[in-house]
Amino acid sequence: MKKMTIIVMAAMAMLSCSKGYQAKEPVLQTQNDSINYALGFLNGSQMKSQFVREDQDMDKNQACKEFVDALQRGWDGKVEDLSQAQSIGRNIGNAVKGMEEKGLLEVPAWTLNEKILFQGLVNGLYKEWGVMSPNDARDFFQIHYQQMVNDTTTERGKAVKAKCGNKPQMIELKSLSDSLNYAFGMSNGDEIGMYVLAADSDGTDKKEFIEAINYALKNSYKFPQLVSTGENVGKTIKQQSANGLIGESALVTDFELIKQGFINGMLDFEGWTIQEANMYIGAAIDQIHKEASKMNIEAGQNFLQENGKRPEVKTTESGLQYEVIKEGKGAYPSATDRVKVHYEGTLIDGKKFDSSYDRGEPITFGLNQVIKGWTEGVQLMPVGSTYKLYIPYELGYGERGAGADIPPYSTLIFTIELLDIEK
Repeated sequence: MKKMTIIVMAAMAMLSCSKGYQAKEPVLQTQNDSINYALGFLNGSQMKSQFVREDQDMDKNQACKEFVDALQRGWDGKVEDLSQAQSIGRNIGNAVKGMEEKGLLEVPAWTLNEKILFQGLVNGLYKEWGVMSPNDARDFFQIHYQQMVNDTTTERGKAVKAKCGNKPQMIELKSLSDSLNYAFGMSNGDEIGMYVLAADSDGTDKKEFIEAINYALKNSYKFPQLVSTGENVGKTIKQQSANGLIGESALVTDFELIKQGFINGMLDFEGWTIQEANMYIGAAIDQIHKEASKMNIEAGQNFLQENGKRPEVKTTESGLQYEVIKEGKGAYPSATDRVKVHYEGTLIDGKKFDSSYDRGEPITFGLNQVIKGWTEGVQLMPVGSTYKLYIPYELGYGERGAGADIPPYSTLIFTIELLDIEK
């Protein structure tokens, strides 16, 4: 009796699990909440349109469950770290498995034959070109793809499923379908061998690659590519969260809202369209940038105002401020000279964004090829000097900033050591 109870409980657990996730109205209290949710909703809607057939609700529910489970695993750090060969192999296996119901490359008229496709793949990896060369395979496939992609009259047969072998061998191609599968495998195997596994001197990477294909083929997912995408997206969200949502330091990642957004997007929850979500995200981030820019301008102006009161700091007509740390005795450069310098650059909060000292060597550049604050400031320095330049945003990188390290409208501080003038 005890054994029967366990079986019943297990069955109940499976039924509960099969319900998957439910669309529901999110609780959005702040702009930060809304952006997190909108990003999930937008991407969930796009995932559904890319991977799920519109004619079956069951597909939609199953896709949502498989994707969100994978998303959670990625976020929780429960996804196996794979080598490049393993990762590509899993992707290939997932892609082939995803074609089993839709046909080779999802062309309606083409029957998938995994046995022949994988033999072409392996032959391509090992450069066994007796049946068909890579160039012939690419040409053959391209010609027939253009002819057949819109063919709705030819009836596709049932997919032939098989493991991927690990030995190159000759094979007889008895039909157009055989040739298409082989050509597809050959062209991909050749390119993977050249660009992914080129450094595989002892065959270890090829072995891992083929094992990864077969691992993916054995899984029970209906949407294996969606699962792989979910794991990668979850990992990426986690990795980026330390620097702010989608790289915006002002935004805090709320994974639960992102996840609910994905669920609602995949299950067609009413409230937002893809276009509305996209427009909202763009407008909200623009607003955040404007507010951050205003704060940067005000902070820079306040800093320079106070800094300029120090007796050791001099201010030029342009607004550039400089402080002499060490006065040299050499010549002064002109704007058209090339100069050799060591330097360190920070924001006004002390955050360092660049340093030739850290790289262990000075740099040489044309003085008229840099920001205005440098062009003006370095001309004030005789060779052998070390100055500190305080550069307002108008003389720096202005409204555009410079990459992730220098936000728009940033006041910059450079400590510059002028080593030489190179005529």
